[in-house]
Amino acid sequence: MSDLLLGYYGDDFTGSTDVMEALASNGVPTVLFLGIPSEAMRKRFKDCRAIGIAGTSRSETPQWMDEHLTPAFHWLRSLDAAICHYKVCSTFDSGPDIGNIGKAIEIGKALFEQSVVPIVVGAPQLKRYTAFGHLFAAYQGRVFRIDRHPVMSRHPVTPMDEADLTLHLRKQTSLPVSIADLVTIRAADADGRIDELATETKGILLLDVDSPETQIAAGRQVWRLAGKGNAFVAGSSGVEYALLSAWSSEGLMGPRPEFASPGRVDRLAVVSGSVSPTTERQIRRAAANGFDGIDLDPLELIGESAASALDAAVKNGIASLKAGRSVILHTALGPSADRGGDIDRIPGARHRLGQALGTILRRLIEQENLGRAVIAGGDTSSHALKELRVEALTTLLPLLQTPGSPLCTAHGSYSRTNGLQIALKGGQVGTDDYFAQIRDGRGS
Repeated sequence: MSDLLLGYYGDDFTGSTDVMEALASNGVPTVLFLGIPSEAMRKRFKDCRAIGIAGTSRSETPQWMDEHLTPAFHWLRSLDAAICHYKVCSTFDSGPDIGNIGKAIEIGKALFEQSVVPIVVGAPQLKRYTAFGHLFAAYQGRVFRIDRHPVMSRHPVTPMDEADLTLHLRKQTSLPVSIADLVTIRAADADGRIDELATETKGILLLDVDSPETQIAAGRQVWRLAGKGNAFVAGSSGVEYALLSAWSSEGLMGPRPEFASPGRVDRLAVVSGSVSPTTERQIRRAAANGFDGIDLDPLELIGESAASALDAAVKNGIASLKAGRSVILHTALGPSADRGGDIDRIPGARHRLGQALGTILRRLIEQENLGRAVIAGGDTSSHALKELRVEALTTLLPLLQTPGSPLCTAHGSYSRTNGLQIALKGGQVGTDDYFAQIRDGRGS
């Protein structure tokens, strides 16, 4: 496995498929495992140049990270890949108690025994930008500073109330944070300046990306720093988008593959735990174009009558599918329907809710022999997909216009979901027509 370009751990499942899509669509064959794989499963993908683990750390505590990230990073290090990436959401939403990015960096920095950890968060492909350490993200055609973003500043679990990522990280770690800002990264003597910053920092080094040009420059610097012993990096899929140019210039990638449309399916099943207004628009558009929408009470799915609520959801979903219609079963229709306050009063409720949605989807797939499905919501996907008994994912169809939530092929030893076509949609990802796009097998 020494010819591996990259190993990575994604802090949620949707973000993990985002990385896989970026790599696979640009000539780097990639497999995403849903945990440390068996040797037999790993050998099925021996020709891949990048290997990922889809995790759940975005919704976990620092104590959980100590217990679970450490063995995952150990396994990734054993692959001897040129780069090991801790992948986080491009909106960088996180907090000291949940999804602590600083804590994850501390674990990786110690295990890889390096003095500085480079970070890249900006990804123009996803309309995410960093300038002088501040994060900006687009919404509905406008770009907002992340602490003024209409959605992420009000995230139900980890609201982004600070756009300066150096200050945001200082709430999560005592490691010093420096910035290779836009002036530095564009300078004629950028290599020397960044080497000086890396030597002085002995902590975290954030590289600004606000354009395709600075993305290329950041990728060259990350690749150069890796060659100096700083192979562990953190950040969004902006890390991969930046590295692609460096790898291409050295002839390390194959040609871009062609992804043929898998065609339309007659019936698509979707479960959604997302409260995003983006997902709300997508559900409403689908409902106006032939999908049945089924409202689920999240508290019933995790309460004393959970079994009967789950059975009722499956029964209603099957009724729609037997009528030849696609169906979306959702626990919220936008922020106004968010029951997060009530859910969070119950210990472990969010994890159990995701598992319940996954169980509903698996039963629909099993009973109606479905070949394609969608899970919407980043945290939801992380816990729901495990209920489908899937062990690995590969890219089936990238979505060229809105990268980040591709259609994937599922692999595993469970025959009913081995070969399933599945998309994991983050809350902020996709056009309003996303669900019909997946049903129809359209890449653009």
